[in-house]
Amino acid sequence: MGGVRELAVPFVVPGPCGVAIRDRLKHLTPQDEKVLRTVGEHQGALASGDLKARCADGLEHSAQTWASRKRELTGVSSSRIAGAITKATHDQWALARRCQAAHLQSLTAGIRTLRHRLSLPIGEPGTKRAAGGYRSRGEWFRKSRRLAALEARHAAAVAEFQAGRVRVVRGGRRLLNTRHHLTQARLTEDQWRERWEAERWFLAADGESGKRFGNETIRVTPDGEVSIRLPAPLAHLANARHGRYTLTATVAFAHRGAEWADRITANRAVAYRIHLDTDRGRWYLTASWQRPAVKTIPLEAARARGMIGVDTNADHFAAYRLDRHGNPIGNPHRFPYDLSGTSGHRDAQIRHALTRLINWAKSVGVAAIGIENLDFTTEKTREKHGRRKRFRQLISGIPTGRLKARLVSMAAEHGLSIVAVDPAYTSRWGAQHWQKPLATPHRKMSRHDAAGIAIGRRALGHPVRRRTAPPPHDRSDRAGHRTVQAGPGDRGREGTRPPATDRPPGGPSPSGTRKREPSASNTVRDAPSTQQWVQDSLMHTG
Repeated sequence: MGGVRELAVPFVVPGPCGVAIRDRLKHLTPQDEKVLRTVGEHQGALASGDLKARCADGLEHSAQTWASRKRELTGVSSSRIAGAITKATHDQWALARRCQAAHLQSLTAGIRTLRHRLSLPIGEPGTKRAAGGYRSRGEWFRKSRRLAALEARHAAAVAEFQAGRVRVVRGGRRLLNTRHHLTQARLTEDQWRERWEAERWFLAADGESGKRFGNETIRVTPDGEVSIRLPAPLAHLANARHGRYTLTATVAFAHRGAEWADRITANRAVAYRIHLDTDRGRWYLTASWQRPAVKTIPLEAARARGMIGVDTNADHFAAYRLDRHGNPIGNPHRFPYDLSGTSGHRDAQIRHALTRLINWAKSVGVAAIGIENLDFTTEKTREKHGRRKRFRQLISGIPTGRLKARLVSMAAEHGLSIVAVDPAYTSRWGAQHWQKPLATPHRKMSRHDAAGIAIGRRALGHPVRRRTAPPPHDRSDRAGHRTVQAGPGDRGREGTRPPATDRPPGGPSPSGTRKREPSASNTVRDAPSTQQWVQDSLMHTG
């Protein structure tokens, strides 16, 4: 295909496998906060020690070492708390291991790009698929030094990966680095210390099916009463039976409250986490549980009622509705958002834009939304794009991972499916085949709107191109119809053009839509003549 890479097959994205809801713990007494802080500090210290032991084991970890660590924690807490701590430790170590592998992949890509560009003559122009040589000998020399630095970092990272050595910071490496930049963060040392300690607390418990209300360590009754099973050294703080402490605050989950109540009434597992927002001085309780794996609908069923193609951009979603034959319907829709500011503001902007997109999809009656399977992991490298800092910031600012997770979970709640397609050439081919034909004085088509059509057609299984080549003969009866058109069984496929409504010459139609004006024909059939062989032009219109 002239150098065009092979496109991946579209697929229906699996639905979400878990649910998390949150509510605020209001009206806590000073004694309640004291107990929560004490328990969090005690269990946080145990979690830090367990993580240190797990990192020291490295690749030598086994079921025996896991059992040994759990026995040691059980004596200073309880069996359930020890199990929750060790499980959280293993998850954190596995996450650090995956991040280490991704870092190695990034270093390898940078080294490959540098070696390629250094091997080219100075000033060699690049192509769309590969960067060219460096502009000057000075830049070539600096990049050769950077190559040496990356190779040294890569060798050290490979040695750590093979030895199973990971680097983990309980509380977060970013918050740890903030300690050295308190002025820029507008924090005092006491404020930073409070935030650091709160992030290192451990107030969480995994759910247990068959136990009362689905959790024995942190128990929440259907009335919203919250109680905590205290560790053995803190049993003297209990205010209820069996070493439990009951908080004065109650919770009432406004979102998914009925689903949560059904689970705890049936004694099904629900995990809980208590954390403190130091900026606001508020305590929160988060409940989460797993959902059974739901089989996704077949791809053909998702395509049955058409598709909405969505092009993801740095500041908006460009969406276009298509019928099941791939024909655009109506006008393009844009759902803007602002990704500047704090992470909470960015997350809220993404949620609001997705909510408007999903509401529109439900109103038009489609069953699926087509979106690109974006992953900019290999596109952010400094070595690949060089001086194009604004482009690197652009692609780095698009939250592809969070966007996909949000869209899948929100669409599943409204009965919509998500079809992921290969993102290759969607903007280029969409602009080539759809931007100009659909642009009118009353409809402004952007490159992103045309890309939405390309994405939707690819999700429907159609090529991006509007029409295929005509039949090789003069009549379609000999070679068949074009490959991209409605099937023989579709109603209306042979329908005539609807008649134009009555309107004054040159004026707009009553419905406000633009109608094509009749034009004078230059053929011999319409020439004024008195000959009998000239046929009436009205017999050949339509």
